[in-house]
Amino acid sequence: MLSAQGAHIVDIGAESSLAHAKRVDEAGQKSALIPVIKTLSTEKILVSVETYQPEVTRACLEAGAQILNLTGTDRSAEMYRMVAAHDAAVIICFVQGKNVREVGDFDFGADSSTMMRDYFAREIDTATSNGVKKIFIDPGLGFYYRNLQDSAVRVRHQMRTFLNTFRLRSLGFPTCHALPHAFEYFGDEVRCAEPFFAVLAALGKTDLFRTHEVPRTKAVLDTLAVY
Repeated sequence: MLSAQGAHIVDIGAESSLAHAKRVDEAGQKSALIPVIKTLSTEKILVSVETYQPEVTRACLEAGAQILNLTGTDRSAEMYRMVAAHDAAVIICFVQGKNVREVGDFDFGADSSTMMRDYFAREIDTATSNGVKKIFIDPGLGFYYRNLQDSAVRVRHQMRTFLNTFRLRSLGFPTCHALPHAFEYFGDEVRCAEPFFAVLAALGKTDLFRTHEVPRTKAVLDTLAVY
């Protein structure tokens, strides 16, 4: 991850959010994540761990992860208490379902920005009431809802959400976005996709960018900052 100010965070996970990817149980996630977290923490690297499992959360925080990238809604209060106990931060993802692997159709509603703002307001209240002080919010654009499989529908939704990110700033917490690949449109130039979406996200006042193309995205953000 890359902040608008240029700070770096390494975000790791042990289970893909792809709908047809293999599910990984708690033991499998912990065995994959904990050695990596310990190594990165030894090097003083800020680590974010992506999970929706309470026991995985507990083990990763104890191993030195400083951020929980929470991709579920079930037992969230319990996980917020763990985050608070370790003086860690949380990225609250917008998920229409029990967790990112158990979503159906995306309910757009009359205004998806308002729907997201209401969701985040509730989750922020739960998190802060359980002692969490450091919070990011993430609209969850990388999740695989059934009715967003059509590339044109998905990319339109993603672009609209990026540009409307500023509407979430009234909540008082910074916003994180995962930058898409959009293989269907970028093809052989797929490494240009994340920097392209970074422009839209930056225009929408995003604070933290989840990207695999760190140098390219950083160059784009540095250039936009000149203006």
